Amino acid sequence: MEEKLKQLESEALAKINDSHDLKALNEVRVAYLGKKGPITEVLRGMGKLSAEERPKMGALVNVVREKITTEIEKKQQDLEAAAVRKQLEAETIDITLPGRPVKTGSRHPLTKIIEEIEDLFIGMGYKVAEGPEVEKDYYNFEALNLPKGHPARDMQDSFYITEEILLRTHTSPVQARTMKKHEGTGPVKIICPGKVYRRDNDDATHSHQFTQIEGLVVDENITMGDLKGTLEVFAKRMFGDDREIRLRPSFFPFTEPSVEMDISCKICGGDGCRVCKQTGWIEILGAGMVHPNVLEMAGFDSKKYTGFAFGMGPERIAMLKYGVDDIRHFYTNDIRFLQQFAVQE
Repeated sequence: MEEKLKQLESEALAKINDSHDLKALNEVRVAYLGKKGPITEVLRGMGKLSAEERPKMGALVNVVREKITTEIEKKQQDLEAAAVRKQLEAETIDITLPGRPVKTGSRHPLTKIIEEIEDLFIGMGYKVAEGPEVEKDYYNFEALNLPKGHPARDMQDSFYITEEILLRTHTSPVQARTMKKHEGTGPVKIICPGKVYRRDNDDATHSHQFTQIEGLVVDENITMGDLKGTLEVFAKRMFGDDREIRLRPSFFPFTEPSVEMDISCKICGGDGCRVCKQTGWIEILGAGMVHPNVLEMAGFDSKKYTGFAFGMGPERIAMLKYGVDDIRHFYTNDIRFLQQFAVQE
C-alpha cells in the first residue's frame, strides 16, 4: 500500500505539472482528491490493516494528500497570474493617444443672475425670504387684495390643485406670509426669489414655469422716492452706470400707486432700435407702494406704516444682460449654451 501511495503521488505531481489551464488542474484535483479518488480508496481500506500498521499508513496518506494539495495550489496561483498577464497584454492601453475631452458646462445663467441680485440687495440690508411653491389661494390672491371673483385674477391663469390650493403664480405670497409673521410691527425688508407657475403657451418670451424675484420694504415714512432710489441703484449695478430709468403709471391690485420701470436701451443708447422697438426704453419690472388693504390684512396699521414692493423676472434680466433671444434656451439643458457663460466667468 505504501508503494501504491508513492506511485499515486508521482502520477498526480506529473499531471499537475502538465496542466495548462485551471480546468485541467481542477480535473486533477477531483481525480486524486475527490470522494471517488484513489487517496480516498486507500483511506477506506485502512480498516483491513493491523493496529500497528494503521497509524503509520494514516500518517503517510496525510503526507501524500498534503503534498498534492500544496502543489495544486501553487500551480493554480501560477496559472491565475499567467491569465492576468495575458489579459493585460491583450488590453494594453496606448498612453500616447490624446485624451477624449469631457464637455463641461458652467453655473446656469439664471443662477448667476439670481445670486447677483441677491448679493446686491443683501448689501443694501435686505434678507432673503422663501415660501412654498404649492400655495393657499388666500396667500396667493386674497391677502394681496385679490378676493375671489376679482377680474385681475384672470391676468394670472393658474394651476389649481383644489379650490383652495394651487401652484403659486408669483412670489408675492412670501411677502404676505412674512408680513403676517411680523404681527404688525416693522421694519420688513426682504427679497423673495423662487419658481412660479402660470398656464401659458411656451414661446420665445413666455414659459409656463419661470422664476421671479420680488422685494418688499415696510416701515414708517417709506415713500415713492425710496422706491425710485432703490430701483435706480439696482439698474445701475446690474446693467451699468450709464443706464437711466423711468417710471410709468400702471396698475397692480396689491400696490397703489403702481408703476412700470423701464431702463434705457443698451444697444442704441436711447436713440431707438429694433430691440427697444424704436422707443429707446426697455420694460424691466413692476413696482409700487404697498396697498393699504394689503398692509391691514397682514396686521399693519396703514396710517402708521407704508411700504413699497417690486417684482422682476430673472429670465428677462438675463436675456437683456447676456443677449439671449429665446427664453427656452434656459430650460433645454444644451451644453453648448452653458459653455458660453463659462467663458464669461
